[in-house]
Amino acid sequence: MAIGVQVTMVLTLVGVSRGMLRDVAQRSRGVGADVLVRAPGSSLIGFSANFSEKFIPFFRKQPHVVAVAGALVQPIGGIDSITGINLKDFDSVTGGFRYLQGGPFQAPNDMLIDNIYAEQHKLRAGQSYVLNNHTWHIAGVVEQGKLSRMFVDLAVLQDLYSNTGNITAAYLKLDNPANTQAVIDELKRKLPDYKIYSMEEFVSLISVDSVPMLRQFIWVIITIGVLIGFIVVFLSMYTSVLERTREIGILKALGASPAYVIGILLRETAVLAVAGTLLGIVLTYGTKWLIDTAVPTLRQAIVPEWWPIAGGLAIGGAMLGAAYPGLKAAKQDPIEALAYD
Repeated sequence: MAIGVQVTMVLTLVGVSRGMLRDVAQRSRGVGADVLVRAPGSSLIGFSANFSEKFIPFFRKQPHVVAVAGALVQPIGGIDSITGINLKDFDSVTGGFRYLQGGPFQAPNDMLIDNIYAEQHKLRAGQSYVLNNHTWHIAGVVEQGKLSRMFVDLAVLQDLYSNTGNITAAYLKLDNPANTQAVIDELKRKLPDYKIYSMEEFVSLISVDSVPMLRQFIWVIITIGVLIGFIVVFLSMYTSVLERTREIGILKALGASPAYVIGILLRETAVLAVAGTLLGIVLTYGTKWLIDTAVPTLRQAIVPEWWPIAGGLAIGGAMLGAAYPGLKAAKQDPIEALAYD
């Protein structure tokens, strides 16, 4: 069980990081745009750099561009953020929301939320919702998959967070996706400092390496997990050796070599480690169900490519943990072992 928990911890952490990034990529693709423009100096995953929405008319005048939507993304704590949009512009790029409850904005403080966020927070269309000391009216619940989980009017969000006239990104819809590279090349010539991507390029770049320090954080947690597994196996095997002192003495008295005794203990450890690894893999399906049920906005992916890595770490740590108790058992004097009470 201890080894299983170690494997589950590793696979769950990796699965959540992959699942969240995959969710961001899918929702970005769900906008339906062909080209994405972001501010100079902006990070791939980040919302700190904004630029003027006055660029939107400029983008509309470019060849092959048929629709443009600006969005202001405002983090509100944790993994949550609110996205400000001009609903008409956003619908022209995305093809419009699919409303599960309610309808579009009717008043300045109206908010749209997706069905995942509504499920987690037990919200329905028509309710009031207080967020960061501001009261919003839930105008509608929409099907998830289009950029964000919460949408409000762009001008209202700009005013509320002192970002008047600014947007985080502009999404461009073209007359033909085949013209994407030509439009990007022309925009880069005119706006050399701006981050300009095709949507497919942007989505392909969203990975563990795109989030600063995420890979290092994952390996720190994995190292802690391996150390915990090592200590647990070490203590378990050390106790096991003490409990079997007389048995080991009998084996040695019957002619068992030190290598034979070590082999017995290491084989037992290997069986426990393999069984713990399999248990840990099974438990990750349980953690995924728990996360999907309790925190739907948090996503965990099942990562089969990490199964051998987590298993190898668990088995390696377990074998190291059993090494000292095994050597101690192999060096026992048979006479003393037989006399042990």
